Amino acid sequence: MKKILILGANGSLAKVATRYLLDNTDAKLTLFLRNSYRLNNIHPDRIHIIDGDVMDLESLKYAMEGQDVVYANLSGNMKAQAETIIKAMHQTGLKRLIFISSMGIYGEVPGEKYRSILNPYRDSATEIEASDLDYTVIRPGWFTNENIIDYRITLKGEPFEGHDVSRKSIADLIMQLIETPDLYIRESVGISQV
Repeated sequence: MKKILILGANGSLAKVATRYLLDNTDAKLTLFLRNSYRLNNIHPDRIHIIDGDVMDLESLKYAMEGQDVVYANLSGNMKAQAETIIKAMHQTGLKRLIFISSMGIYGEVPGEKYRSILNPYRDSATEIEASDLDYTVIRPGWFTNENIIDYRITLKGEPFEGHDVSRKSIADLIMQLIETPDLYIRESVGISQV
């Protein structure tokens, strides 16, 4: 049974991924977020909730103890957050990181220009890719709420195909990465609807 730490657990994608993991795996989940009172523990037998800030190294290390996988779904100063996550993972001996970024960080979306709004995503991905962690950076298209699992993957260096992707499709990819330990290790993958 895998133990998964979800950072930024109150985000819309993280909530869908949490539900999807509960429904499709036997994993135990630790939900890490600021203001944890905002979450209702729907599965106390499989979910542990920790109130904390990703920028607080000590609380992050505490949350990482005994975990198998870190799944990060963050916003804000993502470069500094990535640096803190990497440091905490080194200090706790944790290696597997799944990190949500954005399409377009490499200028890989045909017809689109790189925009400064993507800087936090690009900078954090650069930090993660320079680390020695077993990471997978996921670069989704625009999120939709469609109740479908329908997606294609593009690798770093390939043109990004498509535009939108359902949160449920991203959750399925996250589950595949957790269930298949060597899938897309040390890779950055784009995900969009077929």
